[in-house]
Amino acid sequence: MRRLDPISRLGIAATAVTTALALTPAAVSGSRSSEPTSGLDGDLTVFAAASLTDAFEAIGEAFHVANPDVDVTFSFASSSDLAGQIVEGAPADVFASADQNNMIKLVDADAVGDEPQTFATNSLAIIVEPGNPAGITGVEDLADHPDLIVVSCDPEVPIGAYVQDVFGNAGVEVEIDSFEENVRAVSEKVELGEADAGLVYATDITAAGDAAEGVEIPADINVIAEYPIATTAEAGDPELAAAFVEFVLGDGQAVLAEFGFGAPDAPPTSIPPATAPATTGP
Repeated sequence: MRRLDPISRLGIAATAVTTALALTPAAVSGSRSSEPTSGLDGDLTVFAAASLTDAFEAIGEAFHVANPDVDVTFSFASSSDLAGQIVEGAPADVFASADQNNMIKLVDADAVGDEPQTFATNSLAIIVEPGNPAGITGVEDLADHPDLIVVSCDPEVPIGAYVQDVFGNAGVEVEIDSFEENVRAVSEKVELGEADAGLVYATDITAAGDAAEGVEIPADINVIAEYPIATTAEAGDPELAAAFVEFVLGDGQAVLAEFGFGAPDAPPTSIPPATAPATTGP
């Protein structure tokens, strides 16, 4: 399996790959059955949101085991960048977005090969340095303490739009000091000590491991991010692309759950207990 623009964040990848390789239809209760496929071969290019990096790499490993003659290439970036590339003719077979809006762009451009389907959900959390040295307890602190360095993404990027929704729900205005290209770049900025806080997906807190901590955002001001997937209109092998989509909707659900994603019909899990809100303010 190959991927483009690599982002090395293993986190719980080893556990998830083991889960993926051990999957059977009976082991994935309540999800679609994806029997190991035979007869599929060729190259498959999957464009996927940056927040899916670790989970999709594990799914790709499992798909390759089920279809050893298939070589999967991943390109991970912001959904808005990927959608634009596909509309402009980039050779992608499957697109997995972190929001519905960027998938709609492909639908409107007649660039999808089949009906998009939601395959996962996520929520937001505040990422901070280990130990939460700034004592951030919630989004209100980001507004009340302008000395804090807060990073996000442009609203055209799904996480950037979700962040603005959270701020609106909380009734706060937060000055963003730096706009990063995707959600993984936001995480990295905080992990490197170049920012005090950023809003990311709850799954990014898990992916960061010991390099960062998370502060929960209450459900009443949080958002549920929906992730749709579809084959593209220009897929080189529509059957192969459809098989990967079906795999994600089937056996891939257990892998996504390992990384903290919620099922299409269920809310995502919260960030780990060890990353609960701090008890002191900035």
